[in-house]
Amino acid sequence: MKPSIKKVRWGIIGCGNVTEVKSGPAFQKANNSELVAVMRRDAKLAKDYAQRHHVAKWFDDASALINNPDVDAIYVATPPSSHKEFTLATAQAGKPVYVEKPMALNYAECLEMIEACEQANTPLFVALYRRALPRFLKVKQLLDDGIIGEIRTINMCLYKPPSAKDISKESIWRLDPSIAGCGYFCDLAPHMIDLLIYFLGPIKSVSGLTANLGRLYKVEDTVSSVFEFKNGVQGVAQWSFVAKEHLDRTEIIGSKGKISYSNFGHEPIVLKKDGVGKEFFIDHPPHIQQPLIQSIVDELTGQGRCPSTGKTAVQTQKVMDKILGNL
Repeated sequence: MKPSIKKVRWGIIGCGNVTEVKSGPAFQKANNSELVAVMRRDAKLAKDYAQRHHVAKWFDDASALINNPDVDAIYVATPPSSHKEFTLATAQAGKPVYVEKPMALNYAECLEMIEACEQANTPLFVALYRRALPRFLKVKQLLDDGIIGEIRTINMCLYKPPSAKDISKESIWRLDPSIAGCGYFCDLAPHMIDLLIYFLGPIKSVSGLTANLGRLYKVEDTVSSVFEFKNGVQGVAQWSFVAKEHLDRTEIIGSKGKISYSNFGHEPIVLKKDGVGKEFFIDHPPHIQQPLIQSIVDELTGQGRCPSTGKTAVQTQKVMDKILGNL
């Protein structure tokens, strides 16, 4: 897309829950942006979404939306198993693509997507949108300013009890590795790992263990990892999706203090230094993807840069694949 374009006209492939509040309305509310078309395989659901969100066009065929001349850029909001397919089709049409996280089913698919977009000379963005949220930009500012000194180590954990759907063994696509890549780890860990890479740079080595301890799912429910960044900082992380209680905490420990934050909750960021604690209360925007979407629109209109691209997201996918033992 030429940077001289004044407004980006978006089309969405896949109008599921993520598009209802988190992302869909943001395409209408971002500056120089407009949502003009949506697609879902079920024509009735596509039409319903379009009517409720005041979108002019709806389709039940992805190719028709991708190749529509009134659509400038595509947002792929389907499950991961079709991310590569729709990204390659969008690249072939010569249009920018914004794909949901995780970027794809695995690292190899991510590389194919990047190559296709590079050959088509069209941008590829990924919905690892926490890079653009004010809450996490504050964490990055504190780290960049050296408030806690030299970074020494990272402790990260996410513990979640099984949901009612899990216990009832209701069919959930996020627990089908052929659709999601793995289990809940593939859904939630990308945001957590990607933030650390954004804050501290590339992870050069990583190992992991997986287990199915609760035996509620047919996939892993427990994951542990040890990792080292290129700058030498080491860290450990654990995920349990069959825990008794909920805990979401990342601690970045430095030579002069510590920063703690929640990845998915609304708890304050906590800075501890010289025995004194300070809290930063920063709310998320109503449409949580809007800051990143705005950065994408700004890049496509020649007014800025987006911090989450195929080339940044593939690093996160590579780390995940290594933790899962797939690389």
